Amino acid sequence: MQWLTYALLTVSFWGVYGIFLHKGSMGMADPVSGRYKAFLWVGVAYFLVAIVAPLVLLIGKGGNWWHMPEKGVLWSLIAGVVGALGAFGVLLAFGAGGTPTVVMSIIFAGAPCINAIVQMVWHPPQGNIPWQFYLGILLAATGGCLVTYFKPADKPPPKPPARVQVMDSSRYNIS
Repeated sequence: MQWLTYALLTVSFWGVYGIFLHKGSMGMADPVSGRYKAFLWVGVAYFLVAIVAPLVLLIGKGGNWWHMPEKGVLWSLIAGVVGALGAFGVLLAFGAGGTPTVVMSIIFAGAPCINAIVQMVWHPPQGNIPWQFYLGILLAATGGCLVTYFKPADKPPPKPPARVQVMDSSRYNIS
């Protein structure tokens, strides 16, 4: 069941991904280009984690580390493009007024439904599909809607302190 540990680790990372991405976008302090700047740094992070680290590991193993079948390269490249476009879509949703709670709930409830449907089209199941499968898709979609619709209200930003205007008494001749 080591796969479950890794799956839950991914759930943890992706569970905070939208929050961190939104904070990075807002932290750019640029309402016009902030999300593009954040996306650039996501790319830098992908370079470090998904290019430098695997190269070090592959070179460290020695042997024919550069031999990669075209089919594997193509599908992996497509997966990377789809993942990057998904990350960009998250940033665009934030830029259009979506909040991490709503955007990520829709994404993480909808993605398993899309995954199940595409998987069934590419690899048609043998025999009857249990009704619980369809119920699971319905519950995932419903759960995303419920989390989105009934999300807790965001705490309003703190109000700036009131400005106190000080009168310059030297301007007035008070005798």
